Amino acid sequence: MAADWYLIDDVELLDSPSLVFYQERITANIGKLKGNIPATDRLRPHVKTHKTVEITQQLLAAGITKFKCATIAEAEMLGLCKAPDVLLAYQPVGPKIDRFIQLIKTYPDTAFSCLIDNEFSLKEIAHAAIASGVIISLFLDLNVGMNRTGILPDEQALALYEAATAQKGIKILGLHAYDGHIHDADYSLREEQAAVILTAIHKLAEQIVRKGMSEPVIIAGGTPTFPIYAKLDYIECSPGTFVLWDKGYQDAFTEQDYLTAALVITRVISLTSATKITVDLGHKSVAAENPLKKRVHFLNAPTAEAVSQSEEHLVLELGADHGFQIGDVLYGLPIHICPTVALYSNANIINKHKLTGGWKIISRERKINI
Repeated sequence: MAADWYLIDDVELLDSPSLVFYQERITANIGKLKGNIPATDRLRPHVKTHKTVEITQQLLAAGITKFKCATIAEAEMLGLCKAPDVLLAYQPVGPKIDRFIQLIKTYPDTAFSCLIDNEFSLKEIAHAAIASGVIISLFLDLNVGMNRTGILPDEQALALYEAATAQKGIKILGLHAYDGHIHDADYSLREEQAAVILTAIHKLAEQIVRKGMSEPVIIAGGTPTFPIYAKLDYIECSPGTFVLWDKGYQDAFTEQDYLTAALVITRVISLTSATKITVDLGHKSVAAENPLKKRVHFLNAPTAEAVSQSEEHLVLELGADHGFQIGDVLYGLPIHICPTVALYSNANIINKHKLTGGWKIISRERKINI
């Protein structure tokens, strides 16, 4: 009988808690992503999930040339990989403007762009660009329901786009619309909400063209709406979680058949009571922004229920006769993988049930070089 996919033959070599990536599953997920969109050049995957040079290189080798990121460190990681096209999906302010310009100058093989949503930032970025002798490429960030950044796709957005088009030191490329508030398990509900967003984007894009400006590039969506936007040949899509997947998305978005490819390894450190055990998987080892019972699922202890968690400990209720002993290994599938990866400096790589090496989670840092 074949071993369960997640079991590691030489798990005794791993200290705990540890983050592990399964290479065969990562490879499969990259292939699935390409198979789920008609044209690879419409893919702009977000690197916030994996934050590694090695996975970036695999995506590049698969023919993916456009990327999205959220931090200067993630952008620099992409520059180190010579990724051709990188969008910093963030509006730089203060010192980040100068750091962004340093990126442009330091990594000439990469075309960097960033976001704006107001005239003050437009002028600040433009003045810095002119002073530094560079042209900064921008996307107009649209607020399509997240209500955290972005400008509503109305007349003010059109006016700001016009201002950016006329501004020296700036090249406005298009529109960016992130819809992370759409995460209904029901696919038809996601379609309905995405349709409203698309109508607003269409209207603004048509107004831009009627004003005599170039047709804007449109970057939209994340993982939950990826299947919707992937069908539309004028939209660049930015899924990120696909490459590692997690329990939260596995349960919520069943129409997307990506494989869970990252786990956290933990060990029993105490037999707390006749029915409870304590493992070394605290807040510092798995994303803890969700309620206690929705942080991690154990593949080899599926009925385990979290009772309490602190910085270094997680107490689990397993019932009588659970059979676990001190030192036993539990394989944890995070509910939310992106912030879990950011808790680790390295990922251990598993291939064919064997530990084969490790990758640095390089862009979890706030700064690499710049």
